[in-house]
Amino acid sequence: MLRDLRYLFAYTLPLSAFAALYLQGWWSFSTVVYAFGIIPLVDYFAPQAKANTRGEEDDSKATRWFFDWLLYANVPIFYALMGYLFVVVSYSALQTFELIGLILSVGIIGGSLGINVAHELGHRTKRVEQVLAKALLLPNLYLHFFIEHNRGHHKHVATPHDPATSRFGESLYAFWLRTVWGSYMNAWALEKERLERANSPVFSLKNQMIQFTLVQLTYLTAIAVWFGPWVMLVAIATAVVGFLLLEAVNYIEHYGLVRRQLPSGRYEPVTPQHSWNSEHELGRIVLYELTRHADHHFKSTRPYQSLRYVDESPDLPAGYPASILMSLVPPLWFSVMNPRVREHQGELVVV
Repeated sequence: MLRDLRYLFAYTLPLSAFAALYLQGWWSFSTVVYAFGIIPLVDYFAPQAKANTRGEEDDSKATRWFFDWLLYANVPIFYALMGYLFVVVSYSALQTFELIGLILSVGIIGGSLGINVAHELGHRTKRVEQVLAKALLLPNLYLHFFIEHNRGHHKHVATPHDPATSRFGESLYAFWLRTVWGSYMNAWALEKERLERANSPVFSLKNQMIQFTLVQLTYLTAIAVWFGPWVMLVAIATAVVGFLLLEAVNYIEHYGLVRRQLPSGRYEPVTPQHSWNSEHELGRIVLYELTRHADHHFKSTRPYQSLRYVDESPDLPAGYPASILMSLVPPLWFSVMNPRVREHQGELVVV
């Protein structure tokens, strides 16, 4: 149990955002420096932890409660940070650089704490956990992720049909343009398909995409009424940072990996070889084991604390934060990753 307490370190990310909001000035960039400066440095010098120290069978009722509540607590924390941001922007005479720093810092929390934890909870079967997942997606204006990720991405990952799988030779910026629009439209298509199977009207409140659109518009309208249109624009900018961070994670998780198409036209089953892993421990902890992504795709219902290191899955050359930084410079990313993709994929590399 003592070893499990290391997951409390995940709360250092929202703590850095609180410091940004409270101290302001150049401290406004606290989360940026922490997430993309300090964590990559620690990951670089610390040894990778590839051991599987626990499994699902190790989860007693008490330990499950501990791990679940670590996730649940992120909901009030995230909303408190968003509310604090709105108050600071409304009542403080911020300089432009401070505003940029705060949008980036809180936006990083939206992607790492908000969408990432929503991703974990969205795979759960309890209704309350799915509601919490949607609550975390709302400030990121990415509620459609709840549909597309579970019913689209996990089915089509590492195939041309998945907008969230980055292609060999595709830059992060081109991927952003393709995946943000493609994932959104795919969620509409999935809802249309679900409703038609149920003989229900597509353009009705039974359509979750219509529900999500109304909820997100209500959220933005409430901010505009309570804090003013300027703060609403800040909320939108923060959401954009959050969902672009999510999509940057998608980019590095599946870059260049493809599943073999069988003679039947179907694709081979998803295996741990179709996701890039990272065993850099600090990044693993602050992202609730998202970096053990291969095992997540192999068994999406496995709780984050029980995700395993799988030897046959390919490894990223660095932790997630450092890999995202590399992806921001496409020539650097391609020079490092393309040889790894060719080595791993062999004849399946698609140019």
